[in-house]
Formats: sequence, C-alpha cells, structure tokens
Amino acid sequence: MADFRNLPSIDRLLRSAGLKTLLETHGTALVKHELRDLQQAWRAAGALPDWAQDMAAYPPVIESRLSGQGYRSVFNLTGTIIHTNLGRALLSREILDEVAPLVTRPMNLEYDLASGKRGDRDKIVEDRLKLLTGAEAATVVNNGAAALLLVLNTLALHDEVPVSRGELIEIGGSFRLPDIMERSGCHLQEVGTTNRTHLRDYQAAISEKTGLLLKVHPSNYHISGFTHSPSVRDLAELAHTNDLPLCVDLGSGTLVDLAKWGLPHEPTPQEVLAQGADLVTFSGDKLLGAIQAGIILGRTSFIEQLKRNPLKRALRPDKLTLTLLDRTLALYEDPDTLKDKIPLLRTLTTTMATLEARAARVEAALQGTLAEFHIEICDCASQIGSGSLPDAPIASCAVTISHESTNEVRQLLCRLRELPTPVIGRIHQDKVWLDMRGADVTEELTTNLASLATS
Repeated sequence: MADFRNLPSIDRLLRSAGLKTLLETHGTALVKHELRDLQQAWRAAGALPDWAQDMAAYPPVIESRLSGQGYRSVFNLTGTIIHTNLGRALLSREILDEVAPLVTRPMNLEYDLASGKRGDRDKIVEDRLKLLTGAEAATVVNNGAAALLLVLNTLALHDEVPVSRGELIEIGGSFRLPDIMERSGCHLQEVGTTNRTHLRDYQAAISEKTGLLLKVHPSNYHISGFTHSPSVRDLAELAHTNDLPLCVDLGSGTLVDLAKWGLPHEPTPQEVLAQGADLVTFSGDKLLGAIQAGIILGRTSFIEQLKRNPLKRALRPDKLTLTLLDRTLALYEDPDTLKDKIPLLRTLTTTMATLEARAARVEAALQGTLAEFHIEICDCASQIGSGSLPDAPIASCAVTISHESTNEVRQLLCRLRELPTPVIGRIHQDKVWLDMRGADVTEELTTNLASLATS
C-alpha cells in the first residue's frame, strides 16, 4: 500500500530552490497546477514512483511536463516566409527598442498636446499613410478581416454587395469571406463564375438594394487559363455611375513595387486608389512587414463614416500596434534603405550565394549529429505565404535529410520541434526540408542543431 503521508507538500515544493527557474519562466499558478495534478494522479492510481518523496527529483519532471507550453521562439525553415502559424512578418528589433520608451510610459495616444484636449488615436499613423500613399484619409483597426468587416457594416448594412464567385476566398483558420459578410450585416450577391466574371455581371446585379461594389484580391490562390475579371478602373466607373462606392480588399498590401528587387509585382494601395477605388483595405503584418493591423485608405467622407461606427471602437488597435506601425511606415520614407531595414524584405531579397553559405554550415553541423541520415544541399522554391503571391515562388536553397526508413524521417521532424529552440521544417518527397531563407541567425541555428546528438 503506497504511503502518501510523506509526500512533500505543494507549498514546500514551491519554496524549493530547484523549482525557482521554472517558477520564473512559467509562473507560480501553472507550476502549482502541474505539481497538484501529478500528485492527484498518483493518489487516483494508488501507487507512487520510487522518487516521489525526493524533492530534488521534481524539477526535471515538471520541466518535461511544461515543455512546449507558452510562447517560444522557433526557427521557421518551412519555406513559407510569412507563416500565419509562426507569427507572420518579423518585426524589426531596432523598432521595438525605439518604441519601448513610448509604450512603457504615459504617451499622447489620444491626447492633443496643442489643445490640451482629447485627440484622435489614428491621427499620427493616418498622417503617415496619407503622406506615403496620397490617400485623402486613413484609419486603422486590429486586423485585415476587421477592416473589411468595418467597411461592410458601415456602408452596406442590410444592403446587397455583389462579389465575383472567383473572389469568394477562404482565409486562414477556415474563415470565409461569405461568413464575414454575413456577420457584417450585408447580403452577399454572387456574380459571374469562378473563372470568368464580366463587368456586365456586376451591372446586372446592381439595384436600389445595392450598398457598394466589392473587389477582393484572391491573394491566397491563383486561377489561370481561361479567365477574366474586370479592372479596378472599370468597376470604379460602374460604381460611380450608379452612385455607389467601390472597395478593394488587397489582403496583403505593400507600399512599394516589389519588382524593383526582382520579386513579382503586387498591386499597391496607391495604384488601386489611382484607378478609382474609394476605399482599399489590407493587412499590416504581411508584405508591409509590420505589426498585425487592418489598414483602410480612401476618401475622407467614407473614412469619417467608418470612424463614427461603434464597431470602430471595438476593433481599434492599441498603443503598441500604433507605435510599431508608425515607426515601420517611417522606414518607407527612404526607399533606398528599405530592404535592409524591414526584416521581411531582407529575407525576400537574400541572395542565393548567402543561402548556399548558410546551407553549407547547416549541412556540416548535421553531418556530425545525424550520421545515420543522408544529408545534402538542394535548390528549392520558397513561398511568400499568408495569402501573398501564391503563384510566384522565389528561388531558395534547402538542406534535406533522408533515411531509408520513412518513419525515421517523421520522427526526426518531431525531434527538431523538441530542440531548445524548436526547428520547424517540412516533409516533402520523404525527406525533411530545411529552407535556408529562415536561417539568418545561422550560428545560433547550428549550435541548436547540435542538441540533436542527445535528443
């Protein structure tokens, strides 16, 4: 019969020196929960492990139980650069350091220093966006889907909104455009077909019940072949002829022409507005390379309506989002240094020579720890990800790891995730692929991979 009377108490364990680091890392409540859960499981089973009364034995057990919990840094070697599950666009450490004094002290978030009265929290970022894009006005919410939700709820509540069937997208997490439209209070009116929608389809759909015209950039997929879609300019002319606004949702927006660095061209908000759109929405944490935010640019009359909608308060961004976004946008004022200062652009423009040098170092590190595996360097293609340019992969370089047993390959992928800093790769053609575009801190990566020898 197990003797539970001599088990160390939870409070005594929490005061022990061995658990100090775990308490600092995970918090008292979580460690306490794990200790209690552990001892309750023993009582339910009516049996104790032989180390149960040894206080020094608890820390490694609790550390193992907490492994993988909490937010952690990882190496994104998946080949998807803007990875929704891995935090999307990376933020600049310099910008984080720059805004730290702002967000750790009182600041003029919604305070007009000139008048001494309440101000507009969007104004500073709005002025920056107007300067960069030439838009009449701008506003910011907490993400891209929220931007579209706010536009639809404000300008088309209870009204019909024609959308091409080829643009009824599903975004990450199974969120679908029709669902967002339904929640916004407007009524989706499908027009055209999946591959071909004409201006006349929109014309036929317009009635006194129509609230606005919506064009959605199908940024997370690509339809090619026998296709047609009206231009923004033609849709704008049709909308204005019928006294309707046109909103274009770009999904992933960039303020510069990526083609200048040899990357595929992506429509910019400036181009869309110049073609006649009244409003354009896009995300902050994709091609812009900033924090998660939903940005709306367009005509002053419409932006003012959005700001008066009670939903705007519910969807508004906080001080950290606004300050990080403002400082990132400030970098766009100097296009010549942009690619060196925005982490995303730096990753996208990394040369093949640099990628191959990284691969050589990673290959050498793995050869010393995975002797039973076959390791080689291969050319590959990275995808930008998060609904950005799905039909335009960019050349990259990868280290591949294979084994005669496919089960060993799958197990290796798990072992990589269990490293001190998890390494996230992918399996393709029965090999683990580690794409070097995410290996910019190569020395840290190779040191981390050395832990495979003991895992």
